[in-house]
Amino acid sequence: MENRRARNDNRIDYGVILPVFLLCLIGLAALYVALTHDRNNPNVLAGVAKQAVWYGVGTVAVVVIMHMKSKWIWKLTPYVYGLGLVIMTLLLKFYDQNLESVTGSKNWFTFGPVNFQPAELMKIALILMLALVVTTHNVKYRNRNLPTDGLLILKILAVSLPVLALVMLQKDFGTMLVFVAIIGGVFLMSGISWRILIPLLAIFAIIGGGTIFLVTTEVGRDLLYHVGFKSYQFARIDSWLNPFHDMQGNSYQLAYGLLAIGSGGMTGKGFNVSDVYVPVRESDMIFTVIGENFGFIGSAFVILLYFILIYHMIRVCFDTNNEFYAYIATGIIMMILFHVFENIGANIGLLPLTGIPLPFISQGGSAILSNMIGIGLILSMRYQAESKKEEKDATFA
Repeated sequence: MENRRARNDNRIDYGVILPVFLLCLIGLAALYVALTHDRNNPNVLAGVAKQAVWYGVGTVAVVVIMHMKSKWIWKLTPYVYGLGLVIMTLLLKFYDQNLESVTGSKNWFTFGPVNFQPAELMKIALILMLALVVTTHNVKYRNRNLPTDGLLILKILAVSLPVLALVMLQKDFGTMLVFVAIIGGVFLMSGISWRILIPLLAIFAIIGGGTIFLVTTEVGRDLLYHVGFKSYQFARIDSWLNPFHDMQGNSYQLAYGLLAIGSGGMTGKGFNVSDVYVPVRESDMIFTVIGENFGFIGSAFVILLYFILIYHMIRVCFDTNNEFYAYIATGIIMMILFHVFENIGANIGLLPLTGIPLPFISQGGSAILSNMIGIGLILSMRYQAESKKEEKDATFA
């Protein structure tokens, strides 16, 4: 019995599980505070209970995926990717029109009281497909050169562009940035020659500089208007550049979010204290609750948990020594890291608000499920590696 328990302990990476568990507990506490002080949400316990249910569904997904062998994941990947594209395409027709009128994005299905964002699960599908494509290519072309690297780039684009196009049609710029981060992470880790990487990075730097020019000048904004940019997107940029220029208008959420975080000081005001009203605090502004209630120390602790989680995810990747898993881990790490960087950066005024949730903490079932599936895939790496090792040891015993 003790030997079996020891084997199970070796298979399960508690260094990944513990930070996620603590972040989920913090998420429930922060959500309770946000909903308690939300003028438009009278049923606090129902909102917290709904979030807890999603945590439960995500936990089941983690357990199931953790026991899946890599060959099963490999075989299922094309079907998961194809199904994701079909659902994303259907969303263009059957999106929630009420949410679209509020957010400007066609990215939600609504089934009775449940809202669902397919793009969240499409992130996992794309990660799996990119890992499959890159691994297959690298196994076939062991002797790398510029033509084979060029072929790999075309393959990456072939599976990435349909997803990016569908997200653009849904008018969800924030989510598109997450997909770009995932693609970029896998691309950099795919072994492509520096003779290709350096010119591409230079091109992206030029595009980034040009984008800044376009959004900060009148001439540039006129051009962007003609290619489909909306007034609310420029309003978000203006609010980022000067959060206090229109505190009763477009900058209201960001300005009061900064005031809430600043008012928390070093140690915070204490649990369930909210002297600064921030609208829709339970989703992409949830970090303002942590800053106001628990101050700099509490905020730093949350950021530390994310760093610990990322560290252990990287460690699992190196320990398992499986190329397919390595690219999956790269995509998942980039997904979570970008979410954390963008969400917290937007809450403290370093980056524009894009509506990206804080992993495991913000309200949102589809985002929680996506992140939990990612954690399940990470845990599967060690679980399956240790299982194979035990089977091998038993064979030679």
